[in-house]
Amino acid sequence: MKMKLAFISILSVFLFANCAIGPNHGGIFTSTKFAGTFNAENNVKVTKEGKGCMWTVLYLFSVGDAGAGSVANKNGISKIATIDHSTLSVLTGVFRNYCTIVTGE
Repeated sequence: MKMKLAFISILSVFLFANCAIGPNHGGIFTSTKFAGTFNAENNVKVTKEGKGCMWTVLYLFSVGDAGAGSVANKNGISKIATIDHSTLSVLTGVFRNYCTIVTGE
C-alpha cells in the first residue's frame, strides 16, 4: 500500500507541476516562444535586446535569472518596449529552461 501511494505521489508531481511553463506543454518535449507584455504607448524604439534564463534539472536544481528588470539592467536597457518569454522542456522534469526576452532602448 505504501509503495502504491508513493508511486501516485510521484506521478502527480510530474502531471500537475507543469502548469507554469507556458501556453502549451508536451510531456516529452516542449519548445515555445510566447508574447508577454508590451509598452502600450508604443513610444520606445527597439534598439537593444537582452535575454535571461533559468534552468531546472530533475526538479532538484534550479539556477539562473529571468527577471525582466534584471535582464534590462544587465543589457543597458533603460526603457522597455516588450517583454517576451520562451520555454524548453525535455521529459517534463528532467530538464526545463525558461527565458525572458526584453527589448527596448
